Amino acid sequence: MHRTAVVGTALATATAAALVAGCRPGEATVNGRGQERPQTRASTSAPARETPPRPQPTYTHKAKPKRVAVRPPRTTAPPVPRRTAPRVAPPVIPFGTSGDRVRELQARLRALGLFHRNPTGYFGTITQASVSAYQRGHGLAATGSVNQRTWTSLRSATKAPTRDDLYPPTTLPPAKPDPRCLTGRVLCISKTSRTLAWMVNGRVVSAMDVRFGSEYTPTREGLFQVNFKSRDHVSTIYHTPMPYAMFFSGGQAVHYSSDFAARGYSGASHGCVNVRDKKKIAALFAKVKAGDKVVVYK
Repeated sequence: MHRTAVVGTALATATAAALVAGCRPGEATVNGRGQERPQTRASTSAPARETPPRPQPTYTHKAKPKRVAVRPPRTTAPPVPRRTAPRVAPPVIPFGTSGDRVRELQARLRALGLFHRNPTGYFGTITQASVSAYQRGHGLAATGSVNQRTWTSLRSATKAPTRDDLYPPTTLPPAKPDPRCLTGRVLCISKTSRTLAWMVNGRVVSAMDVRFGSEYTPTREGLFQVNFKSRDHVSTIYHTPMPYAMFFSGGQAVHYSSDFAARGYSGASHGCVNVRDKKKIAALFAKVKAGDKVVVYK
């Protein structure tokens, strides 16, 4: 009885020591002599070899792709190109202007036979049409506008106009003289060019613009002569002044007209030959004598 208690006490002590040493109960037994021995199962088989653990398959978690709504591209209309007016070169001589440069333009066009009147110094529709005609004949855009290219071309195609070319005595060039005007002292009056040329032995001494009677009071045509002169004449029929009057056919005369000077060709006479340049008609009045020829023709 005493021996059994001793053995039990020793066993309990060994078990506690094994737990402190990190062994699990049952891995080792203590013999009666207090020595450690392997378990019966371990002693009857070969010691276990240490083998590496079998690799475990690894799994990667693939996230499901998010569904993204794909919007179709916007179909917008292509931008409309902005229309811009073609660039136009600025005019060197603008339409509607007046001056010496316009006179030069007209004189150069007249030298080429494109401007069928004497220079007036005003750029109007007649001058514009002449510019267009020049441009068409020289490979330029027929705009009627005098830009630098047109002006340079025109100047190279013509010679510089003289003062007489720039400041002619009449608006229209005097017409070819009637054969009756080529001898003696003659007031040679053309209805076509609306000019009066004072000619002496076939030479033009002076020229001026004139205006004639209306359809109902026409100026007579033919060969006449100066009957008499009246410096400060007043019409006995119309009671209007007729300065520097030189009568050639009844009541018809060559004289100065203030209405012609003011209104130009928008008016007409009662059959007389009106002159609008007062200085010229005064100089002519001083030269003409009674008996000098007067020729009125178309």
